[in-house]
Amino acid sequence: MTAITAHHVTSSHAQARTTAFERTLLQAASTLDAFVAARLERRASVARREAIAVQDAATRARGAAEARGALGVLPR
Repeated sequence: MTAITAHHVTSSHAQARTTAFERTLLQAASTLDAFVAARLERRASVARREAIAVQDAATRARGAAEARGALGVLPR
């Protein structure tokens, strides 16, 4: 997200004036973005990635077993 901290925003078409309230909202949004990014980085730990890999493997194994069952081929 881009935070606009200047009092004037200049574009190729027009010049708009930002209020203190708008700058505060943009700064709050930027802070929230930073918080969410930090939280996602923490959640992406090695243990979490390993758990996701195990869950994905179980899902693939179940899907393969269901496909074999649909064909009438049951594992022994």
